[in-house]
Amino acid sequence: QLQLVESGGGLVQSGGSLRLSCATPGGTLNDYAIGWFRQAPGKKREGVACISSSDNSTWYDDSVKGRFTVGRDNAKNVVYLQMNNLKPEDEGLYYCASEALFTGCVLYVSPYDYWGQGTQVTVAS
Repeated sequence: QLQLVESGGGLVQSGGSLRLSCATPGGTLNDYAIGWFRQAPGKKREGVACISSSDNSTWYDDSVKGRFTVGRDNAKNVVYLQMNNLKPEDEGLYYCASEALFTGCVLYVSPYDYWGQGTQVTVAS
């Protein structure tokens, strides 16, 4: 069982920035593909960004390309999601999830094995 913990959510003005982190207590996520997902009330959970374990390749949903960056901070043993120029439609509960078998990563929910509890992002217009 892999425990994932997200942090860094909060309230931000439209156009502002937040940096989310995903960590596993006492361990490293280097061997896992990590996906970032969000879910707004009444909507399906959607993938926004992911990073592979093999070569740190990244993928983004079109809605966040050019504004969000996913990466690994090896010094802190976290996977981060840097979110710039936030819009009201970015609001939601943000989750990170892990997958151990991929060489790449994907932006849909089903392959991911372990999920964090989520961190809330609220964007005020």
